[in-house]
Amino acid sequence: MLTWKDVIHFSVNGNPKPNRRVEKSASEWREILTPEQFRITRNKGTERAHSGELCSIHEAGLYHCVCCNEPLFDSTIKFESGTGWPSFTQPIKENAIKYIKDNSYGMIRVEVLCNCCDGHLGHVFPDGPKPSGLRYCINSESMKLQRTDDENNN
Repeated sequence: MLTWKDVIHFSVNGNPKPNRRVEKSASEWREILTPEQFRITRNKGTERAHSGELCSIHEAGLYHCVCCNEPLFDSTIKFESGTGWPSFTQPIKENAIKYIKDNSYGMIRVEVLCNCCDGHLGHVFPDGPKPSGLRYCINSESMKLQRTDDENNN
C-alpha cells in the first residue's frame, strides 16, 4: 500500500518504471481526444467541481486513462470525498501513476499523471481515509470507466 511518504519519495527521487510507454504528438492526441479531454490531459487543465460524469458513479469496474487506456484505479478504492472530483485511495498498481512536485498557484502539491502516456489526471493529497491516508483527486475527463459487466461481455 502506498503512503504519503512513498508519494513524496517518487516526486523527488523519480517514479517507478511504467509497463509500457505511449507517446504521440499534440496533433495525434487532438485526433483521439475531445477538446475538453485534450485541455485537461495534455494541457494540465481542471474541470469544474461536481461537473464530471464519473464523480457520482460507483459502479464496479476499472478506471482507465482516456488517452492510452492504461488501467489506473479500481472502483473498490473509490470514495466520496465531497470535493467534487472522483477520489481514490490507491492506484491499481504502484507504477500506474507518475508523481510530479507542483508549486503552481502559491501552494505545494503533488500532480499525478498517467505513467504510461504522461496524461494529466489531477493531484494527490495526504487527507484521505485510512489506511493509506491518500486522496487521489482525479478529473473525470481524464478517465473512462470499464464496468465489470462490460468486461464480461467482451
